[in-house]
Amino acid sequence: MNDGFVKLFTHFERFRISDDEEIEKLLLGYLKKIMINSAIDELRKENMLPEIGGIPENVWNYSGKEDEADQQLLYKDIIIMIKELPPQYRIVFNMYVIDGYNHIEIASLLKIPVGTSKSHLSKARMILRDNFKKMEDVKSCSI
Repeated sequence: MNDGFVKLFTHFERFRISDDEEIEKLLLGYLKKIMINSAIDELRKENMLPEIGGIPENVWNYSGKEDEADQQLLYKDIIIMIKELPPQYRIVFNMYVIDGYNHIEIASLLKIPVGTSKSHLSKARMILRDNFKKMEDVKSCSI
């Protein structure tokens, strides 16, 4: 995190303000991008890149109401399915869907071709869709 703040302050001249009313949102987005890139750089230095895209344990804390048990179970099932994706697919899926990167940025950060990024996302979605259909079939048979 320290490296991220150092990068922020040493390259602050790159931060451009287009709208004074949106300065807080723009700065937070700029800081988020720097922090994520710093974390990826650190993992790359330590040869731990396959661990990128892990889902932190705090996602299990579903903040819905207690009477939404079906939603809570569905949420946990989806998290389990994402955790079971192959590491390469999970990395791209998390960066694209959760972190909001586009394929060009993902390819640049992971040092893979853009087509590979698109392929990994497509295969991750296909695996999730198939697993979701299997889960729905099992639930409909048990009713």
